[in-house]
Amino acid sequence: MQATLLSLLGLALFGALHGQEEVTVQPDFQQEKFTGKWYSIGLASNSKWFMEKKQVLKMCTTVVTTATDGNLNVTSTYPKFDRCEKRNSLFIKTEQPGRFSYTSPRWGSRHDIRVVETNYDEYALLYTKKFKGTDTSTMVTLYGRTTELDPKLQEMFTRFSLAQGLPEDAILLLPKTDKCMTDAA
Repeated sequence: MQATLLSLLGLALFGALHGQEEVTVQPDFQQEKFTGKWYSIGLASNSKWFMEKKQVLKMCTTVVTTATDGNLNVTSTYPKFDRCEKRNSLFIKTEQPGRFSYTSPRWGSRHDIRVVETNYDEYALLYTKKFKGTDTSTMVTLYGRTTELDPKLQEMFTRFSLAQGLPEDAILLLPKTDKCMTDAA
């Protein structure tokens, strides 16, 4: 695992030094192994929304299933005030396995989503570039199959986020909560 972490960090730093080179996707991505329940462990972003809301964000659950057409149904359940909110998204497969596109029906933003690294049964690191009009933002998400992840994986998430140009104050390890954890789809 240490060699993988070092190689990922090296690739990320190389990209940062060379004008934000293309973010790579998990080699030999296996979509069927990626499906199932995930917990959001870390979130990093330079989006206005994230910077305004990060102090109230908590860990949430995300359930990934394969749609009949091979795309991914992604349902996130998260605490919002005194209730549990669900957000459904349809990640459209691209020609590159592990890379998806999503368009928000509510906001009209386009998202380029990449599964950067996963071992399928413990963690997944995702990179998203969001486009809306002339604005772009970056988001990095660390998912775990459980609510606890090895601190080395959390450190890898932080280093990768920094290498994407995200400042330290835009990187958050999400606080645990019991709320909405069992309400996942």
